[in-house]
Amino acid sequence: MKKYLFIGTFVLMAVAGCKPSATHDDLVIIDVKASHPEKELALQSLMEVEYVPLETTDEFVTQGDVLAVGDKYMVVKNWVNDGDIFIFDRQTGKGIRKWNRRGQGDEEYTYINGVVLDENAGEIFVNCSPTKKVLVYDLSGTFKRSFNLPEGVEALAIYHYDADNLMLYDMSVYYDEGKARSKPYYHLIISKQNGEVQKGIALPFGIVKAPYVQKGDAVAVASVCPIVPCGDDWLLVETSTDTVYSYRTAGNELHPFLAKKPTADPEVLLTMGVVTERYWFMQTVEKEFDFTTGRGFPLGWLVYDKQESELYEPVVHNADYEGQEVDLISHPLNNAKVAAFQVLPANQLVEAYENDKLQGRLKEIAARLEEESNPVIMLMKYL
Repeated sequence: MKKYLFIGTFVLMAVAGCKPSATHDDLVIIDVKASHPEKELALQSLMEVEYVPLETTDEFVTQGDVLAVGDKYMVVKNWVNDGDIFIFDRQTGKGIRKWNRRGQGDEEYTYINGVVLDENAGEIFVNCSPTKKVLVYDLSGTFKRSFNLPEGVEALAIYHYDADNLMLYDMSVYYDEGKARSKPYYHLIISKQNGEVQKGIALPFGIVKAPYVQKGDAVAVASVCPIVPCGDDWLLVETSTDTVYSYRTAGNELHPFLAKKPTADPEVLLTMGVVTERYWFMQTVEKEFDFTTGRGFPLGWLVYDKQESELYEPVVHNADYEGQEVDLISHPLNNAKVAAFQVLPANQLVEAYENDKLQGRLKEIAARLEEESNPVIMLMKYL
């Protein structure tokens, strides 16, 4: 039996200015193995920053794993699989309600692999990968319905597509490493009501290149997110091709967006981060893993400057927090206005406050925190 070790490198991108290249001649080519100069950037010059201190009470104690951000609400869980779902006010961080439907019943989830918040419908969709089901609840946690994923589909994440549909990626393709593709498409749009496939989006490739390293029966997997919300449109990433595609909802149009130079020994995968009108943030993942030490998949960071048509290694600073490293890769959001979030632990903020390393709104928030308080969520919004 194969043993799978999943390494958390889920990366999403929520973007503005995300437009397909007009022709193949215009396509930006990314050399992921070359050395690139460093470029320092101030977060506040790229994004509008909003700090949301999550209220701390006896009932509302959370590690701050943000699942979804809407206009009114923020949905949060703990990093551990305890099943708790917290709903906070998006503007104030005040705890609104907490519920838990973890269990083995028909109306319960065994694991939370992802959540979609539909504020207009007042619904929360919980993706439960072990049971290959999506369970739908109202904002109070009352069960409404559930449906199975399409037959043979494995999805570790789902996304809000429109009022009636979800988008997902079928990760069962990874089982065909080194073989010819076995399905016509792996990006799917499914109904929010019953999970039926409404549309399949076929990306061109022949042989499967899965993001994992195998040694005997042991397999280490670096999960590269294949779907990137992009306003009303999407970027689609497929590790079996060197091209990232733009999918335009209007007209069902698929266009090349960028491409990386082919790589080998080791293969280097390219994932996407936040994209603004000027800057495209990316991350590289090398397909190398040491099963003796349990370490591997070395990461690298890149940014493409559209204005200069140059590639750099980015260093992004938060002007409100001296010494803070800003992550524009790891926690993007399925929200057209908010690009990404970052968790700021309370104990670190208290220490930074005492050492006079904070300013502005963040300093005011930290002055009221205790070391055991819930974290502050930094939301990075497009200008």
